Amino acid sequence: MPDLPAMSPPVKRSVTIGGHRTSVSLEDAFWRELRGIARDNGQTVAMLISAIDSKRPPEVGLATALRLYVLAEVGRHQG
Repeated sequence: MPDLPAMSPPVKRSVTIGGHRTSVSLEDAFWRELRGIARDNGQTVAMLISAIDSKRPPEVGLATALRLYVLAEVGRHQG
């Protein structure tokens, strides 16, 4: 059986997207990666989330889009 990473329940945070407040629940590991990606791109986390939100299909929830984005970015940097 593989070793499991540290786990935490999702943490709900409020963000402003397009001038309105919304909340998103993500695990700490995803919030950490989003902060790092935003920092590396010279953006705030809110700016990055807003950019992802503007490109996601309407049938995909924001939390799902954020997780998939983080996984794609992590994979891109490992390959």
